[in-house]
Amino acid sequence: MNLCVILLILVFMVPFYIGYFIVSNIQLLHKQRLLFSCLLWLTFMYFFWKLGDPFPILSPKHGILSIEQLISRVGVIGVTLMALLSGFGAVNCPYTYMSYFLRNVTDTDILALERRLLQTMDMIISKKKRMAMARRTLFQKGEVYNKPSGFWGMIKSVATSAPGSENLTLIQQEVDALEELSRQLFLETADLYATKERIEYSKTFKGKYFNFLGYFFSIYCVWKIFMATINIVFDRVGKTDPVTRGIEITVNYLGIQFDVKFWSQHISFILVGIIIVTSIRGLLITLTKFFYAISSSKSSNVIVLLLAQIMGMYFVSSVLLIRMSMPLEYRTIITEVLGELQFNFYHRWFDVIFLVSALSSILFLYLAHKQAPEKHMAP
Repeated sequence: MNLCVILLILVFMVPFYIGYFIVSNIQLLHKQRLLFSCLLWLTFMYFFWKLGDPFPILSPKHGILSIEQLISRVGVIGVTLMALLSGFGAVNCPYTYMSYFLRNVTDTDILALERRLLQTMDMIISKKKRMAMARRTLFQKGEVYNKPSGFWGMIKSVATSAPGSENLTLIQQEVDALEELSRQLFLETADLYATKERIEYSKTFKGKYFNFLGYFFSIYCVWKIFMATINIVFDRVGKTDPVTRGIEITVNYLGIQFDVKFWSQHISFILVGIIIVTSIRGLLITLTKFFYAISSSKSSNVIVLLLAQIMGMYFVSSVLLIRMSMPLEYRTIITEVLGELQFNFYHRWFDVIFLVSALSSILFLYLAHKQAPEKHMAP
């Protein structure tokens, strides 16, 4: 029942209201907003339905109004989103946590940059004073009211300035350039302060703990990229959930008596719960930052509904993918609820998008790190 309600909201209600609020913000369409909202929703439904054509996501026996038709299409979008976020998170998490990637920032570096910033601000104030004095001089000479008009008049005013007067256009260009430089210097100073705080934090017990987690996640990231590559090359999908497989390997290696089936079932559900909570929490934090960055009084309703749409698709996709982390008997129950979908396709699609996202994130962070002012690492 929950699945049916979520699909009803994701496919029918939220897209219609997004279209309604978009149309409501356009004054020309305000009187016919219901009609245009319906047109936008029909356009969404057309592209949503055509989305399933290129992908082998359904068994041919499903009818056009079956629940599998909706889940399969929502799953493609949601799995793509999950894979993109997972790929970036798998790379960005160790990069953020590990002190190895921190730049070596000293108080001398910060003071030097602050001195440059203050010098730039002094130059801006000085040039603005010159502009104010020049305008006052022109006003006193009556040149403000007797400016030459037309194209030739503009050329004449630039070519022949009055004796003792300043070229205001040239000074304004210099002020604009200095203000842009001051903004860059301010951002660099703030970045150095943030880096210095991270260096101090990395020396605390909690910082050392997160540094250890960074090394752990870096190993996990390499392993995940390697396994995704193996799965893509050999067209492989796991048959046993990771917890059961890990316990079996440990028990066989140590040669101890252990109820693998009982404990793997409980540990799997605990692990699944942790994965769901942490992944959805991470998604909400990311989307909230995005919302604060771009929201306005007119667009806030549309953005909130878009976040709700993304969140719902993310949840449906997590149900599709979390199925493989469960023991076989529970995996069968989820299969019965979701219907006969091509589950292997979603796992393969996730591996492909994850690999592309992770490699792109590595390249992006490498270039960003190389372009930092200080290239040497913290010891």
